[in-house]
Amino acid sequence: MAKVAFLGLGVMGYPMAGHLVKAGHDVTVFNRTASKAEAWVKEHGGAHAATPREAAAGCDFVMSCVGNDDDLRSVCLGDDGAFAGMVEGSIFVDHTTVSAKVTRELYETGAERGISFVDAPISGGQAGAENGVLSVMCGGDAATYAKAEPVIDAYARICRRIGESGAGQMTKMCNQIAIAGLVQGLSEALHFAEKAGLDGRAVVEVISQGAAGSWQMSNRYETMIDDEFNHGFAVDWMRKDLGICLDTANEVGASLPVTALVDQFYKDVQKLGGGRWDTSSLIKRLRAMG
Repeated sequence: MAKVAFLGLGVMGYPMAGHLVKAGHDVTVFNRTASKAEAWVKEHGGAHAATPREAAAGCDFVMSCVGNDDDLRSVCLGDDGAFAGMVEGSIFVDHTTVSAKVTRELYETGAERGISFVDAPISGGQAGAENGVLSVMCGGDAATYAKAEPVIDAYARICRRIGESGAGQMTKMCNQIAIAGLVQGLSEALHFAEKAGLDGRAVVEVISQGAAGSWQMSNRYETMIDDEFNHGFAVDWMRKDLGICLDTANEVGASLPVTALVDQFYKDVQKLGGGRWDTSSLIKRLRAMG
């Protein structure tokens, strides 16, 4: 079993780090709010450190799941960053959804120090993290991925290397692009059912078994019908992700008209006070329109 550091104990990182302990790894955690790290150790064992550098010292693998590009740079770089504590031959695995640009920057910076870097964004939500059944899409050197994959397996249902550095983040962008259109379509379907006087649950029972079925429909239709959104993946986070998608689309020459439109719809949801609502709250915007 490996000596592992885990940086970032949010709604995803907290249970993911716990699965590493269950798999038999020696785990040290770091979180900006130290009380969260202390609570994790009390629940799972292991140890916590005051800085990313201290957490990473002597580790075979350092995993991270933080907020954005700047957060990732802050836990990797500088005197207190993880890279300063990592030894040559160790591997950094980043599960944050960030830009491919920062991923490639850190890949190169790590390589200069003899540290390998794998971008490994995740999909599956809080429930996927808690149940250890996340989808993990990876970019980086094939040999490095082969070493990291058995560790990632502690919380993965599927883990695949898509290509070189940045390919994992590009794949996560595909994931978010697909979700954006799906959630808007589901919102419109349920909104239409309401206006037409149909029983939304009965409608979904039928159409979910056909070509319209999706993870979003199966897992979000009930809370959407009940107008409950204080759970799941927040609109603020989705807008961060879609911003990355749209910026990258401009760089590579891709056309994302539906994604751009749905991003603006999420902006409307934020104006309704729903920045922390689940992404399925797109239906709230339709209801607000009458």
